[in-house]
Amino acid sequence: MASHRKPRTSVLTSPGGRRTAAGLTSAALASVTLLSQSADAAPRAPRPTIEEVKQQVDGLYRQAEVATQKYNAAKERADHQRTTVDGLLDAAAKRAQKMNDTRRELGTFASAQYRTGGMNPTAQLMLAKDPQQFFDRSHLMERLTSRQQQAVSDYEEQAAAAARQRAEAGRSLERLQTSQASLKASKQSVQQKLAEARQLLSRLTVQEKARLAELERQKEAAAKRKAEEEARRQQERERQQQHDSGTDGGGTAGGDTGGSTGGGGSTGGTQSTKAEKALAFARAQIGKPYVWGATGPSSYDCSGLTQAAWKAAGVDLPRTTWDQVKVGQRVATSDLHPGDLVFFFDDISHVGMYIGGGKMIHAPHPGADVREESIYYMPIYGSVRPG
Repeated sequence: MASHRKPRTSVLTSPGGRRTAAGLTSAALASVTLLSQSADAAPRAPRPTIEEVKQQVDGLYRQAEVATQKYNAAKERADHQRTTVDGLLDAAAKRAQKMNDTRRELGTFASAQYRTGGMNPTAQLMLAKDPQQFFDRSHLMERLTSRQQQAVSDYEEQAAAAARQRAEAGRSLERLQTSQASLKASKQSVQQKLAEARQLLSRLTVQEKARLAELERQKEAAAKRKAEEEARRQQERERQQQHDSGTDGGGTAGGDTGGSTGGGGSTGGTQSTKAEKALAFARAQIGKPYVWGATGPSSYDCSGLTQAAWKAAGVDLPRTTWDQVKVGQRVATSDLHPGDLVFFFDDISHVGMYIGGGKMIHAPHPGADVREESIYYMPIYGSVRPG
């Protein structure tokens, strides 16, 4: 008869008489060793260079600025819609009060009719103490009927107007909710981009941060040199224009002494005065921090600064860079005058105010203050002259 025995597990007996699963222990140790070797052998992602970090941070700041303009546009829509809704609700409340007054007047008429009992004229004449009393009462009832008809007509008109106002208020509330949702999404996008930029910068060593600062200085210096070169070329063009027109070297033919890189003539007395006021305001803001979505007085984003500066000169500009670029006269970079607005990048996400000499005042980005800088620090999209 065949023997059915279970296979034995190979064991070792310890000196103390205990048995251990030698095969299992050896396998476990081998697994740990292999895992350790695999972890050591796994390739690590190369650390980005400082140039790559700078490119990423600059890109995130730019994306944040685009999101900021979306936020500004959504906030402007939401504020406008909120004002509209408040106005409609106030008008509806006043309309309701008028309807209540008319309703009370109709109630008075109804009570008067009930008291008279709707008696016919013959009965009223018979019950009157004298004919004159009847005729006076009859005349009063005719007037009362006319007023009653007018009151009913007024009530119907007010009820219809109230219904229209309620419907419009409902639509405005829906638009407000849409604007608020867009506002929330844009705000989250800005915060996300800025958080990513801060995270990248926080990983840098002291030496890497110093290298990053040096790269920034080099970029600023290159932009400054280009602005100075453009200013020298403009001076040469102006001297040539003076020579050709037969004027002396005491000033430009157009009277523009603002150090412009542009070759145009005077923008006119009124325009120049407005530009001077706008520039004076912008200069007074130098040193204040950039804060996305801010319009002053303690902080600004780029379009908030230009809007506030030109408002101080009596000129109302839209809130966003995308709308500001559509206002005023388009001018070439070679024809810039102090006070003109210079826009940057293909997406028109940044703006600064030209001050002459190839420089501008602008609110750069989070972590930086309002300052003067070369207009050649960023790629120029185009320029406009407000006013």
